[in-house]
Amino acid sequence: MAKLAFLGLGVMGYPMAGHLAATGHDVTVFNRTTAKAEKWVGTHKGAFAETPAMAAAGADMVLACVGNDDDLRMVCTGENGAFDAMSDGALFIDHTTVSAAVTKELYAAAKSRGLDFVDAPISGGQAGAENGQLSIMCGGDPAAYAKAEPVIQTYAKLARRIGDSGAGQMTKMCNQIAIAGLVQGLSEALHFAQRAGLDGRAVVEVISQGAAGSWQMVNRYETMLDDHFDHGFAVDWMRKDLGICLDTADENGASLPVTALVDQFYKDVQKLGGGRWDTSSLLKRLQAMG
Repeated sequence: MAKLAFLGLGVMGYPMAGHLAATGHDVTVFNRTTAKAEKWVGTHKGAFAETPAMAAAGADMVLACVGNDDDLRMVCTGENGAFDAMSDGALFIDHTTVSAAVTKELYAAAKSRGLDFVDAPISGGQAGAENGQLSIMCGGDPAAYAKAEPVIQTYAKLARRIGDSGAGQMTKMCNQIAIAGLVQGLSEALHFAQRAGLDGRAVVEVISQGAAGSWQMVNRYETMLDDHFDHGFAVDWMRKDLGICLDTADENGASLPVTALVDQFYKDVQKLGGGRWDTSSLLKRLQAMG
């Protein structure tokens, strides 16, 4: 079993770190809100540290799941960051969804310190993290990924190295681009069914078994029909991710018209006060329009 540090105990990181502890790893956690780190230790044993550097000292691997580019820089190379405390040859695994640019920046910073770095963004939502059923898309050196894989398999349904540093983040962008269009299409279908006076559940029971079926349909239609959106992946975070997708598309020349449109629809949801609602709340926007 390895000595690990886990930085960031949000809705994803908290259960992921728990899976590591449950399989016998020696886990030290860091979270900006100390009370959450104390709660985690009370549930899973292990230990908590007051800074990323203190958590990372002596660890074989340091894992992170934080908020955005700036948060990741802070825990890696900021004051009391993990990189300066990590031992030569140690591995940093980043599960945050961030830009490929910051990934390549931190990969270079890690290599200059004799460290390995793997970008490993995740998909599967809170339920996937809690049930150990995440899809994990990775970028980095083959040898570094080979070291990371047995550890991240602890909470993965599927983990795969896609390519060199940044490839994991680029793949996560593909994931978010695909989801944006799917959720809008599902929202429009349910809204249409409601306006047509149809039983939404009966409609989904039929169409989910054909070509229209998707993970979003199977896992979100009931909460959408029940007007329940206080769960899941928040609109604020989705807009952060879509912003990364659109910025990257400007750089590589990809055309993302639907993604750009749905991003603006999510902006409308934020104006409705739904920044913390689940991404399936696109239906609320349609209902608000009449």
